[in-house]
Amino acid sequence: MQDIAKWIDETKALSRLTGFAALCLAASTLSGCLGAGLDFAGSTTVDRTVATGSVPPAMNDEDNSDAITVRNAVSSADVSKIAGNPIPWANSTSGSAGVISSIAEEQVNGTTCRRFTTTRHSYQGIAKFDGNTCLLGNGDWYLTSFGPRS
Repeated sequence: MQDIAKWIDETKALSRLTGFAALCLAASTLSGCLGAGLDFAGSTTVDRTVATGSVPPAMNDEDNSDAITVRNAVSSADVSKIAGNPIPWANSTSGSAGVISSIAEEQVNGTTCRRFTTTRHSYQGIAKFDGNTCLLGNGDWYLTSFGPRS
């Protein structure tokens, strides 16, 4: 009978060793999930290079300064005399410059508005912009839109 008891004790030890090995294997496998970027610890590193195009970027002071310069060029242009001739503009504050290639004047609900297309050459590169400005009742021109062409 002693031989049977020894065989049962060895089986229990083997069973415990197998369970411990399975536990270690599961722990090492799951630790790979944490090392692969699934950060459950709440790390503060955020990839700021990823952005969506659903929200337009806020205009900075340079963009506002350029928009005002273009608005002034569009509002002071004599639409009847330009006849498709480009109108150059330059902003000494930002260092940007460009050429207004088209201006179309129209009446919108009794208000004079001008749609325009321009280029902007800046330190950020060269881009085409579309915009719209309207004449208010007090004689001031109000820029209703100005942004990169999509």
